[in-house]
Amino acid sequence: MTDSVATKSEKLSVLGVNLEILRLPASTRPDASPIIFLHEGLGSVAMWRDFPKALCAATGRAGLVYSRRGYGQSDAIADVRGANRLKPHYMHHEAWQVLPELLRMEGIAQPVLLGHSDGGTIALLHAARFDVQACIVMAPHLFVEDISISAIAQAREAYESGDLRARLAKYHADVDCAFWQWNDIWLSPEFRSFNIEAECEQITCPLLAIQGQDDPYGSLAQINALGGTGHDSSSQIGLPPARNLRRALLKLEQCGHSPQKEQSMRVQQAIHSFIA
Repeated sequence: MTDSVATKSEKLSVLGVNLEILRLPASTRPDASPIIFLHEGLGSVAMWRDFPKALCAATGRAGLVYSRRGYGQSDAIADVRGANRLKPHYMHHEAWQVLPELLRMEGIAQPVLLGHSDGGTIALLHAARFDVQACIVMAPHLFVEDISISAIAQAREAYESGDLRARLAKYHADVDCAFWQWNDIWLSPEFRSFNIEAECEQITCPLLAIQGQDDPYGSLAQINALGGTGHDSSSQIGLPPARNLRRALLKLEQCGHSPQKEQSMRVQQAIHSFIA
């Protein structure tokens, strides 16, 4: 999403926290369930760039994009490296408390959830407890792998010694809050036991999981743990409609951690086919 689009976002108080939200209107399917976009660990409304707008236009559905607390233009977290440091269950809290309240306030029932990375994990956790029409996840984290820890440790070095802080500062009102809340918890010893495989077994809605085969933040074991029928990116056959397939996996060749950016059209086509 471009910066010019992100300036159209608003603030909404959810559970006492002002969250940045962006509403995208439906074009041809106003009665269809809207798509809820859940961003990655360092993401925000603006960092989605044009992807939500393009996907909503392609599917005809409305969309809702929001920045979690401490990200984008949402309220920051005071003393995020001290007393208010994130706990290992921070994604459970977002999925089971914040997101349900936001959906209630927006009058949205049975949404289509679309989450990337941490947002994918949040989408899975929400779908395990609440009624959703479909759940689409890109590079989700079901458990912690050594490859993830290594990449996140490298991100810390890039933030402290490279240009990562400057690049992220364009998208976050409090860039230090955004970075350290994510980085500190992921690199903490208590987070190594994080695992949501049991919760994912409770998901009954149609589920599409997408991951790049060259993802530095997680192996294909993450989406393989969800089960389902696999499709590689070399296949020219589109995914069947969600009503005919409960779980589908799409593994993209020559793709890293951000399929929506690296292979945007391929991902849009797969999602459109899945929820058509």
